[in-house]
Amino acid sequence: MLNMQQARYRKILFLTWFLTFDLIVFGAFVRLTDSGLGCPDWPGCYGSVTPVGAMSEIRQAVSVMPDGPVTVPKAWIEMIHRYVGALLGFLIICISLMAWRYRKTLNQSPALAIVTLVAVCVQGAFGAWTVTHKLMPVIVTAHLLGGMSLLALMTWLAARERSHSPVSVAMKSYQLWMAIGFLVLFVQIGLGGWVSTNYAALACMDFPTCNGVWIPEMDMSNGYSLIRGLGEMPSGEMISQPALTAIHWVHRNFAFVIFIYLGIVGWHLRKDQGLRGPATLMLALLFAQLLTGLTTIFFQWPLLIAVLHNAGAAGLVLASVTLLVRLSRSGTTVVRS
Repeated sequence: MLNMQQARYRKILFLTWFLTFDLIVFGAFVRLTDSGLGCPDWPGCYGSVTPVGAMSEIRQAVSVMPDGPVTVPKAWIEMIHRYVGALLGFLIICISLMAWRYRKTLNQSPALAIVTLVAVCVQGAFGAWTVTHKLMPVIVTAHLLGGMSLLALMTWLAARERSHSPVSVAMKSYQLWMAIGFLVLFVQIGLGGWVSTNYAALACMDFPTCNGVWIPEMDMSNGYSLIRGLGEMPSGEMISQPALTAIHWVHRNFAFVIFIYLGIVGWHLRKDQGLRGPATLMLALLFAQLLTGLTTIFFQWPLLIAVLHNAGAAGLVLASVTLLVRLSRSGTTVVRS
């Protein structure tokens, strides 16, 4: 039976885990609706706590550029994202304090919770730099990867508190394969973030070819040059179509590596009762990612599908980390409830 301290810790932990996933999905909505500069300063909106106090500045910006990055809806989208991020930071502070204070009752080190607290602080800094560096692609992509890393840490914390069927000792050999899969998944998420932050989702308008050819004209050097502004090449010129094509083409084709690798690993892992749930989820999400990725191309990047594609990537992180935690417990019976 759980005592009151353990029960309270779990409630806050699972709430924060759920909120982390939601914030990543909402962050994708912010990015895909071009709301990242809805309030072009930080942490407030033109120095105000809410867009209500900045209406005159927002209306002035709209009068100069009606279809620009600053509008009333975009300002609210951006600020809501910041509010939820602040709440998430507060909850992780609470988790860290509780993990330290109740470390004997919880019978585990508070180190992971403290690492998660450091991670959310770093993520907050990248959130600020995203605005102050005017959506510089490398900063926005790093912010995305930071969010996924935070989700991985929160999933690790949550998975330690979940009971599950015993995992066979024979499955221990898959731990390294799953760890490699997790690292490869992060590479693909980074490539996907680079597509999104450079607005290269529609650089290839057909499938399986790209603009009618198997290997299109591509500019890898400028496409994957990190230190440059949004929509620019390092020279300051507007980013070229071959550069955008390179960004899209690499992400599209690396997706097949992920699909095959994690598909094979997941198929083997689902044979074990203790791993079946997260392994099945991983396989389902792989197919969903393939479907949403193709739909994005054929329907020219509809907002809902693009957000779902980002959510699927977060779901794959969640399933992968859960599998890694359970594989690390191979041969033991875990009952924490």
